[in-house]
Amino acid sequence: MGLLDRLRDLVRKPSAPALTVDTPGVEIVVTAFDPAEADSSALARSPSWVAEAPAILRHHLKLPPEKVAEAASTLAQDGWELREQGPDGEFALAHALRVQTLDALHCAQERSRMAGLAQRLGGDSLGWDALQPSGAST
Repeated sequence: MGLLDRLRDLVRKPSAPALTVDTPGVEIVVTAFDPAEADSSALARSPSWVAEAPAILRHHLKLPPEKVAEAASTLAQDGWELREQGPDGEFALAHALRVQTLDALHCAQERSRMAGLAQRLGGDSLGWDALQPSGAST
């Protein structure tokens, strides 16, 4: 695609606001909390997920409260935002959030990464879900 084609596309398409982790009106379109289920299967069973549209990938983590800041710092290096959700006994529940286009390979890589991080910090990765605006499109 040449420069002229790109300019034409920019003129033709109304610019939609970019998806952020704080975009209102998003809904869960994929869930993956069973460690035995492949991420490709989780994506395939979702009738609501729009593969070409960006999504908010949200990993659910259970961390020791004193390790939340370390986890946030580590995750921020790759564009993740960590938000504490509240206490769960001796642990803190947190969400690691990032906007990206989902595919099975990257979901599996990030699930593995979150599990490794949580384990190193003495916690656990519970699973992930993905959110997209209602009626998401490209």
